Amino acid sequence: MKFVTIGYGERSGYDSTDPAVRDAAHAHDARLLASGVEMGVAGRPVQVRNPGGTGTEVGEGAFMTSAMPVAGFAIIEAESLEEAVRLVSGTPCAVAHGVVEVWPLQSAQG
Repeated sequence: MKFVTIGYGERSGYDSTDPAVRDAAHAHDARLLASGVEMGVAGRPVQVRNPGGTGTEVGEGAFMTSAMPVAGFAIIEAESLEEAVRLVSGTPCAVAHGVVEVWPLQSAQG
């Protein structure tokens, strides 16, 4: 199964986390990357609309808002939701006073 993960966190939470815990979280991310997980830091989003196929409209900024900014994302493979949760529980957003959402990715292929 594939999962999309979205990490949220603020710099103040990261900075207040024990450096040893942060270092371990970054080492955890390095292991995930080495195992083939696709992850990255979130850039500035744009909103794309094409109402009724009449023309593309692009606007700056996020459509959704949260109490914390989006910090990054990953697409991971795991046998179950429980395994996906275990895989992301050691990441910087999870340990540095942020939160990680785990979304099961259902195939659009049918």
